[in-house]
Amino acid sequence: MRNIDRIYIDGAFVAPHGTEHFDLFNPATEAKIGAVRLGDAEDLRMAVAAAKRAFPAMAATSKTERIAMLHRLRDAVEARTADLVAAMTEEYGAPAYFTNFSVKNTASIFDVMAASVENYAFERTAGSSAVTMLPLGVVGAITPWNSNFGFIATKLAHAIGSGSSIVIKPAEQSAIQTQLLLECLHDARLPAGVLNVVNGTGPEVGSALTTHPDVALISFTGSTRAAKLVQRDAIETMKRLVLELGGKSPTIILDDANLDTAIPAALMSGFANSGQACVSGSRILVPRSRQVEISARLKLEAERLKVGAATDHGVHIGPLANAAQWERVQHYIRLGQEDGATLLTGGEGRPERQGRGWFAKPTIFVDVTNSMRIAREEIFGPVLCVIAYDNEADAVSIANDSDFGLQAYVLSSDEDRAVRVARQLVAGRVVINGAPHDPYAPFGGFRQSGLGREIGAYGLDRFLEPRAILKPIR
Repeated sequence: MRNIDRIYIDGAFVAPHGTEHFDLFNPATEAKIGAVRLGDAEDLRMAVAAAKRAFPAMAATSKTERIAMLHRLRDAVEARTADLVAAMTEEYGAPAYFTNFSVKNTASIFDVMAASVENYAFERTAGSSAVTMLPLGVVGAITPWNSNFGFIATKLAHAIGSGSSIVIKPAEQSAIQTQLLLECLHDARLPAGVLNVVNGTGPEVGSALTTHPDVALISFTGSTRAAKLVQRDAIETMKRLVLELGGKSPTIILDDANLDTAIPAALMSGFANSGQACVSGSRILVPRSRQVEISARLKLEAERLKVGAATDHGVHIGPLANAAQWERVQHYIRLGQEDGATLLTGGEGRPERQGRGWFAKPTIFVDVTNSMRIAREEIFGPVLCVIAYDNEADAVSIANDSDFGLQAYVLSSDEDRAVRVARQLVAGRVVINGAPHDPYAPFGGFRQSGLGREIGAYGLDRFLEPRAILKPIR
């Protein structure tokens, strides 16, 4: 049993002013594994005050100093890889392939930012004027539970790279993971006050952060619904915003696709992280001429995927993160059937032999129209929709007919054709034929998938403002 009773302010672990507790559970067993004592608005105010004190010195650091900090953060994470994987496995329940990638990626985030800082032009010219890219001030960050380490590292890396101080409100459901990561980050010896972390609820700590007059920028990752509340709070003091939100990503299987590679790629993009991913390829667009063949292959391959605890061998899909998320997924499975979609595989309830734990069946619907709620709303679980299209132009039209625009996938035997289709899609990223993650590519979305971009130089742009100095022309 792990009880988390400290928050992190001004370079030290301290007892929070708040007294409320939040219980923590293992999603594979539903057993209580600990509790976290939550901070409150007073804790948040103390954290912002510490970050404000630290900001002037941090803003004055050189590239060399910031790069050294980022390298120390990388080393500190790498030193405890096994512990971080174990914490994520117990508290979040993801299979080994995802936890191992997540921890490795967390360390690499700091390396990517260090390289970006090295190559970033903080001093520029525009016409005859001198332009300096300046940090905004105290950054407020709010992170979700579905990739806890990665989101915290991303927000922190951008703050360090830009010369900012930061206050983070992580998801309270991930408190054990957050605590262990904080111990690593503390070992990196950042200047006191540069990093501050307050566990707490959105209505209490999150709202106090987004309304605080000394916070210059809010970097938020989460649902579009919650982001609208963040935007509302930020208006009063004209805070800058970076919002990485939801998605309803299309996976377009073109009519020339090799199904031996396209089917596994489509299922991977849809079911990775148990479907709990903003980039999940949850709408599979298939040519009507090959709909029967592709549906049969999807069913066959999906039913071969192993669902189970992360500690079981060969698991592809783990449990959902919590009971509320499990109930949400069940609701959408019922809704799909009520709206007239045909259940190809999966359905309500737990998989066979899973008597406990928040496990959901890998579910695929066919005969889906793009107007159905299961095709338009983010489910955040292992539920995929197969939508037929008539020709390439129709596929692009259906893909773009969405409130979102975060990520898209195109599968084709002709890479040039796939790129041509990709150029027509309204999405922040388009992945061709299962291309691997590029840690330098900008990440973010169009429409209700967010504002701005994260990662590398594109992320730094959002954390900085240009100041121009104009001199008399002689």
